[in-house]
Amino acid sequence: MELSGIHHITAITADARENFHFYTEVLGMRLVKKTVKQDDTSVYHLFYADEIGRPGTDLTFFEIPKARKRTHGTSSISDISLRVPSDAALSYWLERFTQFDVEHDGIAEQATRKVIHFRDPEGQRLTLVSDETNTGIDGGHPWKQSKVPVKHGITGLGPCTITVGNVAATITVLTRLLTFQQVGSYPSPIDGQDDIIVLSLDNGGTGAEIHVESRTDLPQETSGSGGVHHISLRVKDEESLRKWKDYLDNALMPNSGLVDRFYFKSVYFREPNGILFELATDGPGFTIDEEVDHLGEILSLPATLEGKRKSIEAKLAPLHTDKPHD
Repeated sequence: MELSGIHHITAITADARENFHFYTEVLGMRLVKKTVKQDDTSVYHLFYADEIGRPGTDLTFFEIPKARKRTHGTSSISDISLRVPSDAALSYWLERFTQFDVEHDGIAEQATRKVIHFRDPEGQRLTLVSDETNTGIDGGHPWKQSKVPVKHGITGLGPCTITVGNVAATITVLTRLLTFQQVGSYPSPIDGQDDIIVLSLDNGGTGAEIHVESRTDLPQETSGSGGVHHISLRVKDEESLRKWKDYLDNALMPNSGLVDRFYFKSVYFREPNGILFELATDGPGFTIDEEVDHLGEILSLPATLEGKRKSIEAKLAPLHTDKPHD
């Protein structure tokens, strides 16, 4: 039942085309899957990751075309971080952000690591975090065909920040239920607020942390574009996931039961501040229905939806993600 880090994070966009351009052309990530939200097939679900979409490298987006802008507040996953190999890579990214007019705050230090806080075109809060001193779980491998050099490329997901009003309740769930441990803290950038608490899984490092921020000066967040839908944590396989489901039941934690997402299997639940967590299996992965060289080029549908392809495609605005071939 070991949790082995962050599996993926899912956010919300109102514009799939702009989103695709930013995350592939500017950030150099690979679109490894273009599919639909299985609970609402009128909505794109886009997966950006490393070269093959390894667990721990996936940043995904639901496209909700009429979504209003989210307002920053509590009960939210307020920051997503992306790992890069070194401090030197951050200097490269400063130049790249200037080239593409990306809003950023320059290089800073956060919890002993070098970082750059920046925003995507919809105001999504993001952070590049250096793996210069990382001794925990390994990152992925950037796609060699990316426009970003591999030595500077994004290797996966780093710590995410959760902003809540009742810190104790969230920390209780993370430590007593999900096996996180407090490993440190650092000052809040907001005057008068408590230090931000760093929690980590046993294997540790940038790919296995959640940072918990207390904010008493904010209302509850309203969800929308530029916001985060949920965070997913890694479990090895379906057997382990079933044990986790039973464990949640025994702890009287309401949950979704096992859900087959085709590329992985999942269980969902909310902690007391309303943050949606998912536990997801490492496999079978994104190469189950596409060849590695052609990931993300066409609309992929689980077998249960394939028979509805024509009606599903009719409801989606065209999104051209195919790549030229020799």
